[in-house]
Amino acid sequence: MASHRKSRTRSGVRTNSPAVGITTAALASVTLLSAQSANAAPAEPRPSVEEVQKKVDDLYRQAGGATQQYNKAKEATEKQKRAVGRVLDEVAKRADKLNEARRTLGSFAAEQYREGGLTQTAALLFSDSPQAYFEQTQMMDRLSDRQSAVLADYQAQQAAAAKERAEATKSLESLTESQATLRTSKENVQKKLGTARALLSRLTAEEQERLAALERKKEEEARRKAEAKAKEEARAQAEAERERERQQAQSPETGTGTGTGAGTDSGTGTSSGTGAGSGAADSGYATKAAKVLAFARAQIGKPYVWGASGPSSYDCSGLTQAAWREAGVQLPRTTWEQVEAGTRVATGDLLPGDLVFFYDDISHVGIYIGDGMMIHAPKPGANVREESIYYMPIYGSVRPA
Repeated sequence: MASHRKSRTRSGVRTNSPAVGITTAALASVTLLSAQSANAAPAEPRPSVEEVQKKVDDLYRQAGGATQQYNKAKEATEKQKRAVGRVLDEVAKRADKLNEARRTLGSFAAEQYREGGLTQTAALLFSDSPQAYFEQTQMMDRLSDRQSAVLADYQAQQAAAAKERAEATKSLESLTESQATLRTSKENVQKKLGTARALLSRLTAEEQERLAALERKKEEEARRKAEAKAKEEARAQAEAERERERQQAQSPETGTGTGTGAGTDSGTGTSSGTGAGSGAADSGYATKAAKVLAFARAQIGKPYVWGASGPSSYDCSGLTQAAWREAGVQLPRTTWEQVEAGTRVATGDLLPGDLVFFYDDISHVGIYIGDGMMIHAPKPGANVREESIYYMPIYGSVRPA
């Protein structure tokens, strides 16, 4: 019996000890995992549909500004290249003239060398005509002085040309580096756009539908504002027409009231002069604007490409420049310059053909066509199209001619 009890005691020790060890290890593991979970950084929150939309819109605006910087640098570079070409042409011409002068001086020096064996006294003694010798010597001295002056002059021109060429080359290199920097900046923006597009592609079907609904809401709000402006323009036009009719109706009465033929002629002449001048100005702009709009409408459907100015693709300022060129008006290349190339007009006074600029950084422009609508080259991935001017925040408007 004692042996049996002793055996049970040993058995209890063997079976219970490992269980206690496993339980302790398990508790330690759970505690460690809990601590690690508590200390781990929280996962980055998934952006909302509204945040993704805002980011994409902002990146497109940044791309527009970068495009204008690229256009400005490109235009300056091309202008500098033409200037450098002119300088190099002038340097080449000067070099040709200088080489010709050197050849002349060289032949003259060779002649002197060949005659160098005789002193002037000996040459005088052996000369058939002393008088002719004196005249020839005097002429040669004058010619030598003149040739030396020519050589000095061309050497100075050559030095000046070399300096100009070095300066032009340095300027061109600086502009090229600047353009490369701007291109790199543009590529960075495009990379951000790619990131935003990737975010859009990861949206669920439900989120994509919600984003589409937000876009439709934005377009509808812009459309309603355009329709309200169209009604305002129609009312203003009707009022202007009524005013013209009223003035025309009053004109005969005013002429008759003068009482004399001379007075009638004078009154009619003054009225005609004023009316004709105003009408001619309005008609002139309307004629140009018609050409601008006809060109712009013909470009609808062509793709937006940054830095492009036609004929197969455009960016926003490239389209406006090309359209107004059709009307005989040469606009600058960038939106920042175009906004200064005309008369500023209020949004309420817009006429077809006017340029409407957007955003505080003036990074976008469109051509007003009336009724609150415009034709513009919107953004990368989109085509030239008609759209409400209220789709983007308006900066201001300009009448180019």
